[in-house]
Amino acid sequence: MLAEGILEIRTGICPPFHPLHQHITWYADLSDDCISPKFTSWSRELFVLTYGALVAQLCKDYENDEDVNQKLDTMGYNIGIRLIEDFLAHSAVKKCRSYSETAEIIAQIAFKMYLGVTPTVTCSSPTGNEFSLVLNKNPLVDFVEELPEGRSSLCYCSLLCGVIRGALEMVHLAAEVTFIQDTLKGDNVTEIGIKFLRKVEHKKLKRNKSDHYQK
Repeated sequence: MLAEGILEIRTGICPPFHPLHQHITWYADLSDDCISPKFTSWSRELFVLTYGALVAQLCKDYENDEDVNQKLDTMGYNIGIRLIEDFLAHSAVKKCRSYSETAEIIAQIAFKMYLGVTPTVTCSSPTGNEFSLVLNKNPLVDFVEELPEGRSSLCYCSLLCGVIRGALEMVHLAAEVTFIQDTLKGDNVTEIGIKFLRKVEHKKLKRNKSDHYQK
């Protein structure tokens, strides 16, 4: 049990002197200066462990599930707008010609590169701008048994939605990214919905880098 039972995570207690504490602090205090594009240098296992501790801490700090969800989404967004640089540098992908191609790149390359899994992509709208990424295995919940009592509205993996949204914005694509199915809420799979909205104006992305970060 982690962080005084806030979440049922099989990693044990993580007090201030624990080796993971410095990483938990890194996540909890995400800002312009501490978001590093060298995100891939972290092992996936360490990321999963520290992420669980982060969610546990946020649950202690915020009583309302929606506040926790929003904080995780914002942290993810701030990571995504920097992570895209690393992704483009290491994946060598070319400019996508359609929304469907973009969704496939996210699933087959980005998820595989950073989380070691490949979601199935399905198009969920006749207009071709809404897609679902379906994960049979979500590595972020590997060490999570269940949501804590009284936290039924918690979206444990909201950070992923923010990462995708932030990264897409940096390649001039606005999107709504939400969780549709969640194994921690009794669903058989994890499903993330992506709805592409419009092209982001290029001049907007010309602002100073600090203007992109959400608080």
